[in-house]
Amino acid sequence: MTSWQRPGPWLVGLVVCVAIGAGAPAWSQARVAARYAVTADDLAAGRAALDALPVRGRAPSTGYARERFGQAWADVDRNGCDTRNDILRRDLTDTVVEHCAVLSGTLDDPYTGVPIPFARGPDSAAVQIDHVVALSHAWQTGAQQWSPTEREAFANDPANLLAVDGPANQDKGAGDAATWLPPNRGYRCVYALRQVRVKAAYGLWVTAPERDALDRELGRCVVGTAIHRD
Repeated sequence: MTSWQRPGPWLVGLVVCVAIGAGAPAWSQARVAARYAVTADDLAAGRAALDALPVRGRAPSTGYARERFGQAWADVDRNGCDTRNDILRRDLTDTVVEHCAVLSGTLDDPYTGVPIPFARGPDSAAVQIDHVVALSHAWQTGAQQWSPTEREAFANDPANLLAVDGPANQDKGAGDAATWLPPNRGYRCVYALRQVRVKAAYGLWVTAPERDALDRELGRCVVGTAIHRD
């Protein structure tokens, strides 16, 4: 499953604000969102996936425990490194790595839009690994029926994992799109698309308020056209 990366400096400012009659505030928001512009194909695929997701009520959380999704940060891809360090290496820049462990680096945090220095040690919780579709939420929208192996794979799937600001992750908790969205409004489209694609890939359902929230954010997406210069 493809993860969205921030566009490089070659991104040309062909930005489409989908709000009809958008004024200065909407244009300003669009400029921020252009940092995370998506392609028309991404958006169309996301809309189709959202339309295909079943809409049901949330199941009880009875029986949920983190252990239901296997060992935390297991080495499921057998590369010799745990999932947490795999994601830190993927999402941080200027990393210093010893064996598998990421000792330091910098996160350009998608949830807040603020750069965060990371250093392994007492303050390492400043950067946390978020399950974009929270494990508890997945449990209540279909994962109860999965095998332990399927749940462990879900908990360690890079497509559902992001290195993010620790306090923002704590604030999100197990919230879905109806109850929590990233403070960085420019990232909300990509966040919604990622949630939709993860749910579609794993056969999870959405609640009616969740579907409405995802649909609303997809309606605010900014489509960018990228041109590579010679």
